[in-house]
Amino acid sequence: MSTPHPFGLTGKHVLVTGAGGGLGRAIVAAFVSAGAYVTGADQDITQLAGLPLHHRLAFDITDAAACRRAIDELEVLGATPDVLVNNAGASRADSLASLEEEGMWDAELATNLTGAYHVTAPVTKVWDKAGRGGTIVFTSSVNALTHYGNPAYAAAKAGLIAYARALAVELGCKGVRANVVAPGSVRTAAWAHRDPAVLDAAARHYPIGRILAPEDVANTIVFLASPLAAGITGAVIPVDGGLMAGNMPFVRDIIGSDI
Repeated sequence: MSTPHPFGLTGKHVLVTGAGGGLGRAIVAAFVSAGAYVTGADQDITQLAGLPLHHRLAFDITDAAACRRAIDELEVLGATPDVLVNNAGASRADSLASLEEEGMWDAELATNLTGAYHVTAPVTKVWDKAGRGGTIVFTSSVNALTHYGNPAYAAAKAGLIAYARALAVELGCKGVRANVVAPGSVRTAAWAHRDPAVLDAAARHYPIGRILAPEDVANTIVFLASPLAAGITGAVIPVDGGLMAGNMPFVRDIIGSDI
């Protein structure tokens, strides 16, 4: 007889959006290790190759009808998720000036905020119809908490926090929990368009002395999705290596280099 995983997720069904990315793949692996069945969703189904998934879905989260069809498909298969991880997101507008490109603001909000709503709304409706609850975790960013660039992305990620709190408050009595992780810089392919030296330079701003690994964030998401976090809802958990705790380069420059 197998021993249930201590996180209490054995046999639970988890839907992860953006599952084919570097962070998404780590999230899938973490839930599988916790005994869960995982459905992965991405815009391009080829991005899901090699993942240990029970179901694979390809849809554009900015397309509300496509999202509803995907959730309906899972319901027909008897695979309505117990846990929804809204992980999909992207940004290319680094500054206010870059937002002057036609449609850039709308595109970033559609991908990083409205898309999460398009997936979440039909899932919560299925839960309500079945008279059950579930758990939702959103991948936001430290950009939502203070400014590190990418202004439209930051606005969208801040919107996720407000949306999660609305879900926690209004649907809590129906057994729904909604929480947010706010990662700092994570070493994934999302940084591939930048000079590799940028991440190394960024590490000096993190008190733990390194950029985050995808597993750092994934493990926190699994915890928030698990019964171990049954009393946590509407919360925002920075997974940021201490970045939000204070400015270590400032401390070194002002107080002394021996710190």
